[in-house]
Amino acid sequence: MLSGMMQPAETRRQRAARRAGEFPPAPEPLPVPVIDSHTHLDLTSAEPGAPGRANTSGSVDGAGGAGGGGDVAGGGDPVAALVDAAVAVGVDRLVQVGVDLDSSRWGVDLAARTPAVVATVALHPNEAPRLAELDEALRVIEALAAADRVRGVGETGLDYFRTGPDGLAAQEASFRAHVAIAKRYGKPLVIHDRDAHADVLRVLDSEGAPDTVVMHCFSGDADFASECVRRGFVLSFAGTVTFANAAGLRAAATVTPLDQLLVETDAPYLTPVPHRGRPNASYLIPDTVRALARTVDADLDELCAALSATGDRVFGPW
Repeated sequence: MLSGMMQPAETRRQRAARRAGEFPPAPEPLPVPVIDSHTHLDLTSAEPGAPGRANTSGSVDGAGGAGGGGDVAGGGDPVAALVDAAVAVGVDRLVQVGVDLDSSRWGVDLAARTPAVVATVALHPNEAPRLAELDEALRVIEALAAADRVRGVGETGLDYFRTGPDGLAAQEASFRAHVAIAKRYGKPLVIHDRDAHADVLRVLDSEGAPDTVVMHCFSGDADFASECVRRGFVLSFAGTVTFANAAGLRAAATVTPLDQLLVETDAPYLTPVPHRGRPNASYLIPDTVRALARTVDADLDELCAALSATGDRVFGPW
């Protein structure tokens, strides 16, 4: 006991570094349930300290089945704990998004046995240039897309931030193939667009966009948003809309009709303020929804109802 008392006090910097990896506490529940239109439960559940992971101290205070840290964190199913935590705050439907063959297969299996979850399947644009057998991988994605609980094709698109010039031809070929798959199955196309706004529109215009297109983690300005809205696309806003330096993104939200809005986490990434820098999860959607309501000057109940209706329209009944 004495030796423990003599340990040096934790410094502010040490405390900040420790807390950076902890999942934040749950926010106040939403008045009307909404969906998380884009999450990666496979990645989030693998984060150290995720609710439900054995031998961790991570907890989600007050978040239903993931609350308290003791019972759940002592060992269990972290995916189920994350879903329960989301449901407890009014995020009752989740879209698990595939980015490669393994995650797409995993998502199809999860959606088949988890009523709150549906899946999308795809090769991420940064994955396509890495594949020696891209055509074969695309055939697997097409076969997976036929499943009833697969409700979208994506995330696909273009990423000019991480992929250099040598990989762009493979990216575009993969993108065009995903557009065709979505159209053949009549399923929404979920777009990843990083630093490639003009070329994303060029490909969609030249191929003919599917009936439903979701611009995942929308990152453009008001002018680009208007172009997407004019084409009938749905714009999904992530925690980035809460960032102090995201004035252009908030301007984009203001020109987007409520029936063309969705929200997402892209968890475990893009955690909304006030927890930026810590792991994200679907139960944090209420922070983004409340910030979005202030941005577009909408009543919270009205916005939640609109987001819920759009989620059902885009991805179908759960």
